[in-house]
Amino acid sequence: MNNIKAWVVSLRLRTLPLALSTIFMGSVLAAQQNLFNGYVLLWAALTTLFLQILSNLSNDYGDALSGADNALRQGPKRMIQSGVISLTQMKRAMIICALLALIAGLVLLFVSFPTITFVQFVFLLLGLASIAAAIRYTVGKKPYGYRGLGDLYVFLFFGLLGVAGTWFLHTNSWHWIVLLPAASIGFFSAGVLNLNNIRDLESDRDSGKYTLVVKIGRKRAAWYHFTLIAAGWLAISFFMFGSPENMTLWPVVFSLPFFIRNVLTVFDDSKAEKLDNELRNLSLSTLLFVVLSALTLF
Repeated sequence: MNNIKAWVVSLRLRTLPLALSTIFMGSVLAAQQNLFNGYVLLWAALTTLFLQILSNLSNDYGDALSGADNALRQGPKRMIQSGVISLTQMKRAMIICALLALIAGLVLLFVSFPTITFVQFVFLLLGLASIAAAIRYTVGKKPYGYRGLGDLYVFLFFGLLGVAGTWFLHTNSWHWIVLLPAASIGFFSAGVLNLNNIRDLESDRDSGKYTLVVKIGRKRAAWYHFTLIAAGWLAISFFMFGSPENMTLWPVVFSLPFFIRNVLTVFDDSKAEKLDNELRNLSLSTLLFVVLSALTLF
């Protein structure tokens, strides 16, 4: 494998559509209020992409240091594990991505707010927290991903903060009901992580990586997955029935069969390669969910 291909594999491009779903959902909600800002969409998307890539690279780096990436692992082969990319090279790439995320985030604040306010400072702190969280998932003395807290991180940063934060950057205003579609994306994103952890259950347990799946076991993890997907749809249902008339996302119902199929597969088949495919399918189903929501703009 050449070096360029190795880096492309490490970037885990298939995770990027899921990350963008948060930005797109917040932007769709803002557009429904005629408060859409194209520059906000552009720089929010870039910031999120850099954060997602940083998280992916940090995950490789941390798992390589801890030994979680080993011969027992069932998912796609990691490049540090294969010896194609060194720990030093990966660390440098992490620093570059962190700097790019910071720069994009600062530009995002500049295009979102006409004047310097306390809100900008709050968003700056949230941005720095996002960078730290992306790294600390598997890196450091007590990475939270090894203590079963990864699901909470994904729900907060790729759900509530990602969607509601994007809405606020577009509109410079707040509406509590936006937290409902934000929660939907958060639950679906946590479902993607849950599938990843179910796939890696054996190797994670043997290497001392105590994800939530390792703690509760395979059978309960399947029911937990059902709960995440059901909660996501429950949240969007509450939104559609309780939101103002000019804030509706009803076309998303056409994506429901794909989510049902995903849940049934988790209960039906425990093969790692099957779950790896479902991880990708749930990511794309979430993106479809968001794309369908945009149909209300036409």
